[in-house]
Amino acid sequence: MTDKIRIGIVTVSDRASRGEYEDQGGPAIREWLDRALINEWEVVARLVPDEQDEVETALKALADDEQCCLVVTTGGTGPAPRDITPEATEAVCDKVLDGFGEQMRAVSLQYVPTAILSRQMAGIRGRSLLINLPGKPSAIADCLNAVFPAVPYCIDLIEGPYLETEEGVVKAFRPKHAKKPAG
Repeated sequence: MTDKIRIGIVTVSDRASRGEYEDQGGPAIREWLDRALINEWEVVARLVPDEQDEVETALKALADDEQCCLVVTTGGTGPAPRDITPEATEAVCDKVLDGFGEQMRAVSLQYVPTAILSRQMAGIRGRSLLINLPGKPSAIADCLNAVFPAVPYCIDLIEGPYLETEEGVVKAFRPKHAKKPAG
């Protein structure tokens, strides 16, 4: 494992990948993480079309080759025929973590009744946590606020780096027995 904390951000969008539309989701994720994380970290970004093989390739490269402890996607989680991000994510994961999608939908339902159409999910690939988020920047923030308290401890459990959060943005939850590693 590399000492540098690396986080992958994947925007899944046909139009943005063709340059017809400005990617707003990827920058929204990065801005939220910049506010939320105390650690120094670097982003490894990808912009891919809604093609399952390309999404799978990007996710595998970020988890395996780039050694990102966290890979966050935006876009491609709806019911439209080209929305394939959850399928691509599930195909590359060793374990699916159903609670992430359940929590994101529950929180989103407070704002919009169509949240039940969203298929966000999360899973583990090796020592990487992969999380699918919607494409709308305000929904990205709502979903990250809802699930990120569990993210640092999840990354601890898969033997990733120790993530620390800015408690004014989001407070990471760790059980009392979980200790910060020496070093």
